[in-house]
Amino acid sequence: MEAKAVGKYIRISPQKARLVADVVRGMGVDKAITILRFMPKKGATILLKILESAVANATQDDSIDVDNLFIKTIFIDGGPSLKRIRPRAQGRATGIIKRSSHITVVLDEI
Repeated sequence: MEAKAVGKYIRISPQKARLVADVVRGMGVDKAITILRFMPKKGATILLKILESAVANATQDDSIDVDNLFIKTIFIDGGPSLKRIRPRAQGRATGIIKRSSHITVVLDEI
């Protein structure tokens, strides 16, 4: 059985979130939670919250043993971008793109 959690419209760029997701992909849930808890990146706290949500979703099904869960898939898709303008020298303006992400975590039993 699989358990799934999705975080949408998260204000972190997909590139930065993927750096953290690559570290924990395929790991057991206990080890992944420990690594994310002590990792000094913004994406680690966001992924930790979504991973704990997926574990909570798994506990709702009595046929799933929570101790044997591992991260089957974890992927980060790009969400909508906020477009902003920043003033620059000599009256110019440059565009700033504030990216967002959709994060999906799927857990499965060993």
